[in-house]
Amino acid sequence: MTLRFEKIALPAESELLIAFLTGETWPFHSGLPSRESVSKAIAAKAFDNPDVQSFWIRSAEAEELGLIKLFDLEDIGDGAPLFDLRIKAAARGQGVGKAAVTWLTKYLFEGWPELKRIEGTTRVDNLAMRAVFRACGYLKEGHYRQAWQGHDAIHYGLLRQDWETGQSTPVNWHDEPG
Repeated sequence: MTLRFEKIALPAESELLIAFLTGETWPFHSGLPSRESVSKAIAAKAFDNPDVQSFWIRSAEAEELGLIKLFDLEDIGDGAPLFDLRIKAAARGQGVGKAAVTWLTKYLFEGWPELKRIEGTTRVDNLAMRAVFRACGYLKEGHYRQAWQGHDAIHYGLLRQDWETGQSTPVNWHDEPG
């Protein structure tokens, strides 16, 4: 499947973004957003500001299959960006998630030479996203009990050096003395 990743053009694509976010179910996100809440978020520049960039995941035919929202970009020098990934129901299970995480990883590491790591968190029951993280070289770095709407959350990270070499640096899970 050929995919295109294109920056969301706001405010021109506001109605398209509202329809996308309110017209799908997002089982691993906090409920279905309302038209009003998305409109307010767009007006508040929650999808495009110095700290946030948002992109469409489009098919070769220009159909919106998903959305990538990168955030915490202002802290890249001393932190790690996070991302939100949403794939519409009809496109799930077709490799769109893996292609999107592969693209955003390359985009971030090539665009910010000082960036040392990228992080992402998902619910424990989002097995598809967990598989995407693993397939893209991200390692499980944390398990947060009942941290996401009463569900456990799993935190993943990818180090630049691991991305560049294709070798994973193992997490030291046994660092407590005695």
